[in-house]
Amino acid sequence: MIIQDVTPFILHVPVTGGQIADSTHSITHWGVVGAKITAQDGTEGFGFTGTHADLPSDRLIADCIRHCYAPLIVGASVFDIRALWMKMSRQPPVQWVGRAGITQLAIAALDTALWDLKCKILGQPLWQALGGRTSECLEAYNTDGGWLSLPIDKVVANCRRFVEEEGFRGVKIKIGLPDPREDLRRVRAVRAAIGPDIKLGIDGNGRWDLPTALRFAPAFSELELMWFEEPLWYDDVAGHAALARASSTPVALGEQLYTADAFEQFLSAGAVHYVQPDITRVGGITEWLQIADSCLSRRLPVAAHVGDMGQVHVHLAYHHPACEILEYIPWIRHCFAEPVEVRNGDYVLPAQPGAGTTILPQALSDYGVS
Repeated sequence: MIIQDVTPFILHVPVTGGQIADSTHSITHWGVVGAKITAQDGTEGFGFTGTHADLPSDRLIADCIRHCYAPLIVGASVFDIRALWMKMSRQPPVQWVGRAGITQLAIAALDTALWDLKCKILGQPLWQALGGRTSECLEAYNTDGGWLSLPIDKVVANCRRFVEEEGFRGVKIKIGLPDPREDLRRVRAVRAAIGPDIKLGIDGNGRWDLPTALRFAPAFSELELMWFEEPLWYDDVAGHAALARASSTPVALGEQLYTADAFEQFLSAGAVHYVQPDITRVGGITEWLQIADSCLSRRLPVAAHVGDMGQVHVHLAYHHPACEILEYIPWIRHCFAEPVEVRNGDYVLPAQPGAGTTILPQALSDYGVS
């Protein structure tokens, strides 16, 4: 089956409540920047990356798809996914100007679209085409109520609702306020509200330095946290390794890493405990699987970051034995033919052929930008 056409697209979808913020970013929309790949029989595969809906940079990704990589894909076999991934990632002119960032996001969208297309032709959901699932259930934890832009009483109320009314067994909240003691008060308030048996993660989005993290590590240890996510600057391997040695709270990271090589640096240094690769950053499904296999060989758990809002990662997490928990943020689920669903705290296993990325025509109409 031959690839006939590649068409980029850009969607900007509103986030919950109109605006959210963490310690380093504030956004009103989530960007869904990707590609539709059409085979000669008319079958369509969709793939995308996740952005902060900045139109100038989103256009750069779309242009990279259109001008740099689409010519390499059109005319190739739908089933040569690994070869096409190598061809895109090793293309000399583009490799010279970027092996991460925009180029990797563009490859991520195309690689995911190729997998979606292949699975549709096979008539199987992605998890099945990869070899089947390795677990009977996949626990979800909810991130969408713990934003740093919300007052502490609202964060507490959201987390209590997620647990008591919606059945989640885990939540995550953001930290990184100017005064770390205020962060500690937020975390303590949420822990008191949800009780000791619910998983509670915190996410600093790279805000703290190592001395601050070491200073507050003992207090966090008392709260039995699931993990401290991105406590330090994203590329600081030595700092994360030092914190991992000094604190009993596990370190989680990976959403800002773009290659298997970058993950290998953190893994080899013992700088991470929960590994969070994201298909929208690491060049799609193909390299995500390589990273997850590397984690499995070290007996480290994978808890994917969901720049795709879980549409693809639910397939990967059900399939891969290193995965047992997955983030839930519902911003864009209404845009898809088979939206992710959480029931009684667990993700529902997808059933439709493909990678879960088929975008509804109404979503393209409502949120499409050019």
